[in-house]
Amino acid sequence: MIKIANAPCSWGVLEFDLDGKAAGFEQVLDEISETGYEGSELGDWGFMPSVPDGLKAELDKRNLAMVGAFVPVFLKDRTKHTAGAEVAVKTAKLMADAGYTDAFIVLADDNGSIPERTLNAGRVTSEMGLTPEEWQIFAEGANFVAGEVKAKTGLRTVFHHHCAGYVETPSEIDQLMALTDPTLVGLVLDMGHYQFGGGDPLLALVKHQARIWHIHFKDCHPGIAANSRTEGWDYFKSVGNGVFCELGKGAVDFPAIVKELHNQNYEGWITVEQDVLPGMGNPKVCAQRNREYIKSLGL
Repeated sequence: MIKIANAPCSWGVLEFDLDGKAAGFEQVLDEISETGYEGSELGDWGFMPSVPDGLKAELDKRNLAMVGAFVPVFLKDRTKHTAGAEVAVKTAKLMADAGYTDAFIVLADDNGSIPERTLNAGRVTSEMGLTPEEWQIFAEGANFVAGEVKAKTGLRTVFHHHCAGYVETPSEIDQLMALTDPTLVGLVLDMGHYQFGGGDPLLALVKHQARIWHIHFKDCHPGIAANSRTEGWDYFKSVGNGVFCELGKGAVDFPAIVKELHNQNYEGWITVEQDVLPGMGNPKVCAQRNREYIKSLGL
């Protein structure tokens, strides 16, 4: 059975240090529940209660499950791997101790920290990528973090390809999947990031079926993406201008994706992510419309 969650980033709670004040966790969880979702992701460490009983109590009172937690690590640098694994294990332990043993660590690059990749998000070239040696280090780090999480908490890890990081384009995702241990590192296929990164997420859903353990529903507005490329916007300006629009209003073919998910008998979580930054709009209204759109697809 497919279950639908939302995430704090849809309320402007992101790992990036941006202008404006985002909502608190009580409001976010209230509105996730009120708009018809069954679960939430954790958000940054400390956004929600960071003790197991407190976290479980807040979710239980709203009949929500915990789906996963985003953990960015600068995997290109081997000296950052141990500290990154410690954060991932601490985060995974919180979720596991609260009883969410099916939740994921959503591992990602330290997106937005690499100037060239951030400036060219949505239009990166191969010259901006990792060298063969750097790829080995990157994959080694992903395997190490996922291995530590699994050994110490039992939770699984999925890698989140992400614009403004070193794993954005279809070929970069293919490379990472080829270099990582398929028993340790899964893939969370994010439809909007894959589309903005130059690919067709429906093709990725088929190609990487065996590695896709989790899914993010995000849309990508083709006109805004085109403007980003012609105007030379960086990642943050693209997001602020609404490149990740409401579901069904962009280029992602969600009806075909849902059909393929049924063909594959996918039975996991789908988390909606629409980066509604402070001042961009009403997150609850967007979340409601996104949920209604997904219902129109039969989910």
